[in-house]
This record gives sequence, C-alpha cells and structure tokens, in this order.
Amino acid sequence: MTRGRAVRRSGRLALAVGAAVFAIVVAGCGLDVQEPDLFVLTRTGQGTKLSLLVNSSGTIRCNGGKTRMISSALLIQARDLADNLANDAKAGLDLPPRPDTVFSYRIRMQQGTFRFSDRDTLHHPELAQAELFAAQVAQSPCGLSG
Repeated sequence: MTRGRAVRRSGRLALAVGAAVFAIVVAGCGLDVQEPDLFVLTRTGQGTKLSLLVNSSGTIRCNGGKTRMISSALLIQARDLADNLANDAKAGLDLPPRPDTVFSYRIRMQQGTFRFSDRDTLHHPELAQAELFAAQVAQSPCGLSG
C-alpha cells in the first residue's frame, strides 16, 4: 500500500470515528426531549381524591407525588385509552353526576376536557376503560386504595 492511500484510509477512519463520537455526545448530552402527557385523570367522590398525570414515556404522577414508571402493559393501555377518549375530549362531553354517583371523573387531554360519573360507564365502554385504568393504577404503581 502506498503512503498516500494509507493517509486517505486513516483520514476516513478518523472521520468515521469522529462522527460516531459526535453522535454519542449529542445523544448523551441531553437534548432533553420530553414526551407529551397523554392525559390527566382526576377522580373525586367517596374516599380519597385521585389525580393521575400519565406521560407517553411510561411515567405517571399520582396525586402530585414523585414520577413513577408504569409497566409496558399499563402504558399500552393508557395510550389506547387516550386514543379512545379523544372524541369525547374534542366534543367536551359533560355528563354531570347523578344522586347515586360514587365517583366523578374529569379527564384533561390535548384535545380538550370532559367529565363523567361512574354511572355513565354502562353505556360508554371507553369511559368504563378509564374507570378501570384509574382503579388499577391507583393500586399499583401508586400504592393507594383502588
């Protein structure tokens, strides 16, 4: 191999190594890209008030506490729930609680805010999903009573 070829080859190698190092530095530097929140669910009524802030990165904040990780199964459930509730949010669904209501729910999403009670879930499967999600997450990972 001639000296000129060796210099070109080592130059290309140095360029490739430099590009790889740059990519690692940029990735590790913390461009601090934050994932959007999926929704904030607030439950009021009998028992303790519950507030859940669910982020699409797989984290949740329970009653304003520290951020916790949720399982991938719960994250998938939360993402599906956000998709299923988008039309209710856009429409600004407002189903006021009836006298026999145990829990009332308010969900705030990018598409809008809406409210309903546990008595409305019979005819709205997506609202029943939200009620079930709140109960599941309250117990684990939040560590609260359902």
